[in-house]
Amino acid sequence: MTAPASLVDRHVGFVHALREAGLPVSPAEGLDAAHALMVIDLAERETLREAYAATLVKRPAHRPGFDLLFDLWFPPVAGPTASADITDDAELPELRERLAELLMGDPADPAFREFARAMVGRFGQVQAAPGRQSWFSFPVLRALSPETLVARMLAAMLDERGGLPEKVARRHISRTIEAFTEAVASDVRRRIAEESGVEKIARSTVRPPIDRVDFLRATKEELARLRREVYPLARRLATRLSIRQKRGRRGRLDFRRTVRASLSTGGVPLTTHLRPPRPHRPELVVLCDASDSVSTFSHFTLLLTFALREQFTKVRAFAFVDTVDEITDLFAPGADVLDAIGRLTDEADIVRFGRTDYGHVFERFAERFPDAVGPRTSLLILGDARSNYQVPALGTLKRLAGQARHAYWLNPEPRAQWDTGDSLATAYGSVVPMHECRNVAQLAAFVETLA
Repeated sequence: MTAPASLVDRHVGFVHALREAGLPVSPAEGLDAAHALMVIDLAERETLREAYAATLVKRPAHRPGFDLLFDLWFPPVAGPTASADITDDAELPELRERLAELLMGDPADPAFREFARAMVGRFGQVQAAPGRQSWFSFPVLRALSPETLVARMLAAMLDERGGLPEKVARRHISRTIEAFTEAVASDVRRRIAEESGVEKIARSTVRPPIDRVDFLRATKEELARLRREVYPLARRLATRLSIRQKRGRRGRLDFRRTVRASLSTGGVPLTTHLRPPRPHRPELVVLCDASDSVSTFSHFTLLLTFALREQFTKVRAFAFVDTVDEITDLFAPGADVLDAIGRLTDEADIVRFGRTDYGHVFERFAERFPDAVGPRTSLLILGDARSNYQVPALGTLKRLAGQARHAYWLNPEPRAQWDTGDSLATAYGSVVPMHECRNVAQLAAFVETLA
């Protein structure tokens, strides 16, 4: 790897890497960070880290990705390293004994990370392909096996096993083993970056912030984190729809106030007075695609439906694949959302042949549930608009949208893929406004447009 020519080049590259990883960093914030570098001691690496964090990081969820990229662009060391208290010919039992001592101590001790770097140099380089070697965490952890040292560490830390002291000790050991594993992984990334280029390893290593994770590629762990993001957005969505309804309505004529005001103009009612409209929470109907092609998106949208259940005066939820069924009862107050998703697969009548058919779904929905959509209803359709080349039933969808107060369609596919293959995105979007909604950030932007 060719090192950047100056600190300015490294700063520009670091800010660009943050943007590529999905962190919202504006040009002005990049300049703020550059100004901060002028008033700190650049030799103090942790001070440098916090100066960047204070000027560039907006949310706690962005901090892990920021720290990972900072360690790549501003590594603590460069080139081969060795621990001061470990010789190159030290035997494995001696290394494991030293590791046990460090795991019982403080992970913030500089010797902790020095030892991790030395062990990567000792065990981490293996042959990745014929004639090519690379760096890996697994051989380091396999050689040292920190989990097998737990019993030895507990014996050294406790006079007597059991009870609260052992729980505290085990918790400490678990945290230090996790810290050691991360220190090894960090040094592996540093060495690969030195050989292959920091930009390449940054793109392949850093996960986007949770609000920019693609619904269609979210892991189970990320779906659990997304659940916490859903509820505030559901409240904002309910508020936005309620405001739009209030703005769109005008109250009835207030006859008494109008007549009283006309006395000042000789009984001529030049000014009419209206009663304020009665405030009410909006009603919502959700049509959710539950097919396998959008399974992770449907999980998220069911989380959204579950959250919306608490924000609207009336919510009716319907799931579909190639036919449609009501699932409102699955989201009754007090129900567990994961249990509801599991019951959906077993109990809902949503599959005939297992291939999504939007046209048949709309016609069947209008036939089976004619009273679902009315003038006080917001209709929300969630799906990718891929109908397996079936008849689209645009007339039925237009009639449903016309019956509703508002109608919106959220599509989890990138806009560039709309109208490819069996997608009917433009056709359906001409009837119901369609919004790209691949992540929480886009969902938040959609909610803001309702204002």
